[in-house]
Formats: sequence, structure tokens, C-alpha cells
Amino acid sequence: MSEPSSTSSASLSGTNLERAGDHNQRVTLQAIRVGGPTTRAYLVEVTGLTPPAIANITKRLIAEKLVIEVGRQQGARGQPAMKLAINPDGCYALGLNIDRDHITLILLDLAGKVRARVSWDVDFALPEAVASFVGREIGPLLASAAIDMRSVIGVGVAIPDDLGRVPLPHWPAGYTAWNGTDLADLLAPILPLPVYVENDAAAAALGELYFGHGLHHPNFFYVLVSLGLGGGLVVGGNYYRGASGRSGEIGFIPVAGGRSLQEAVSLAALYDHLAADGIAVSRPDQLSEPAPTMRASLDRWLDQAAELMTGPVVAINCLINPEAIYVGGRLPAALVDQLALRLNQRLQEDRSLVPAMVQVQRAAMAADAPAVGAAMLPFGDKLLPSASVLMKAGETAS
Repeated sequence: MSEPSSTSSASLSGTNLERAGDHNQRVTLQAIRVGGPTTRAYLVEVTGLTPPAIANITKRLIAEKLVIEVGRQQGARGQPAMKLAINPDGCYALGLNIDRDHITLILLDLAGKVRARVSWDVDFALPEAVASFVGREIGPLLASAAIDMRSVIGVGVAIPDDLGRVPLPHWPAGYTAWNGTDLADLLAPILPLPVYVENDAAAAALGELYFGHGLHHPNFFYVLVSLGLGGGLVVGGNYYRGASGRSGEIGFIPVAGGRSLQEAVSLAALYDHLAADGIAVSRPDQLSEPAPTMRASLDRWLDQAAELMTGPVVAINCLINPEAIYVGGRLPAALVDQLALRLNQRLQEDRSLVPAMVQVQRAAMAADAPAVGAAMLPFGDKLLPSASVLMKAGETAS
């Protein structure tokens, strides 16, 4: 049996408080999700709960069809222990990413696999257009995965903060309609489900935490390159929001020329840069196989982006001291790698002046990270552990 890491032990600890069974069940399910397939003996070790407690909890999880037995452990003396794993079909959640250049809807199973996906490249879709898209696509989406709506426990929505307030290039005047839109009310006639809303960069960071590099490095800063530029901070396996919920707003950092960083480093900024060179681009897929002229223009933009991002990234290292800095979003993977390479070369020059510096690297999650992270919100609320659940358990027991 492998020794659990200190970070996973800290995040998966159970509690012996009275009536804290809900928290313990959530912790056990999370331990199976992260470490599975695994044995009950491992769950005792990693959660700190007693063997009888684990036996009772796993019995309930199996009865609720959230966990399945997947065979016995090989190589052990005596009767081999039964191994447990998440049941992918235990339940499902929807993830909806609303952004200024696309709308993406996914169906996620309990094991974190995207079972169905549909996306619409559209510029500055208004609320009514988003509702129409979801209403049109939800039936075919579920049918393509042979999933009944009754098995879906909620819908998470990833959407930029200030969607109708921050004027990016070419946005229409009517886009301010998003300022007064209640997403639960917008989706209620279409999806008879609980609605959970999250900032898109925060959702992407949560996606990375649950299914990407964050599984092994739960202290990181996430940079989301979309039509704008956002960021998210994960500390000890928990998303850190800050005093007013606006932590990680790297895009608003002032840079040279009296601009914000996202005015120079974002897809909108890249499209404008290319347009100035006479190259018309409006979608990320058009960047994947650049002709020589576009390649030269992209190289100039990458050099400028790395130069402008160096200061903020040094500040992140000095102020936060993360394990890693991940870059994800809709920028094609090859360009993310090139941006990271340039950034790391510049950071190397500052290394002697900074006490601790980590590499910038491409996030493990693909462009759908915000939608995947959003789809995790219903699972997190109903099934997985959180500090708030433990606090409520403690209050109940007192």
C-alpha cells in the first residue's frame, strides 16, 4: 500500500465530530475518485476514519450507485481485498461556458469524462441567443449519450465577471443586457435543474484541480487566455477568492503603454494584432496551422506577450509562491507552449533576484476547462467535500 502524500492527506481527512457523516461520506467518495481503484484499507489510511466507519460509508456509496466494486487487489497475502472505483454512471452534470466568442455545453459523468459536447462559435451572443442555443441542443446532447435528464443533478455555468461591463473590441451596445441577467431565471424554462454560477477563470482552475495537474500539485495559479484574460488561484486544493471574490484578476494589471494586460494578451488582442498585419482571423482554430506570414506575425505577438507578462508572473512567484503556473484556454496548445517557453526564458534571467521561481507550463485541461470546471460545481455541492460542509457539520455537532 502506497503512503498517501501530505497534500492529499490534508485535503481528504475525515472528522470524528458527531453527525458529520455527510462530510465523511464526501471525503471517502473524493478519496476513491482521486486514488481509485483502491481498497478500503487505503481509505482508512488516507482519511483517518476507522475501518467500521469506512465499511459503513462504502456500503452506502455502493447502495447509492456512486461507487462500484471492480475486482480484487492482486499480490496480497490472504484473501485479496476488493477494490472500489467511482461509478461513472452514478450521476451526471451539465457544464455551460458562456463567453464573448463562443458558447459550449458539455455533459460530464461522475468519473469526470465528457460524455457529450456541443459548441457554437458566435460573437457576443445575447442572453436570448444563449437560452435558444441550450434549448435547441440539450435534447440531442442527452440523446447522443443515451442519458435521461433525471440522472442529471445540476448545471454549472462558467461566465466571465463583468461580461456586459468590460468593453472588448467590437462588442455591440446591446451586450450590456448581460448586466441584469439572472442565469437561473434564464435557464429555468429549459433546464429543470439547480443552477450554479462561477467565474470562467475560477471554473477553469477548478477543472485543472479536479482533472489536471492539480491532482498532484494543489497549489497553483491558473491563467485563462480567452477573448479576454483571466486568472485563478488554488491554495491547498481550494480555490481562493479574496475579500470580494476578485482574486486572480491578472488581466486588469496595468502594463506599459497605459493598457491593461488583457488589452495586449488575449485572443481579442491577438486578432487585432494580426488584423494590423493584414491577416483576418476570428476563431482559434484558424491559428493552428499558420502560413509563413501569419507565423512571423504570431512570433512578434508572442514576444510582446511574454515581455508584458514577465512582471506579473514574477509578482505571482514572489507574492504567492505557487507550485506551478498553468496557462490554458482557447489559445491553441502550440502557441501556449511557445508563450510558456518565451516566458520561462525571461524568468530565468530574473531567477537570481527572486527567492523562488516556478516554471510556466501549459495546463492539462483543453479549451473546455471552464465548462468542465463548471460541471463539477453540482458534484461539489452535493457529493464532494468542502470546508463549508465540515464547518456546518461542526456547528451541528456542537
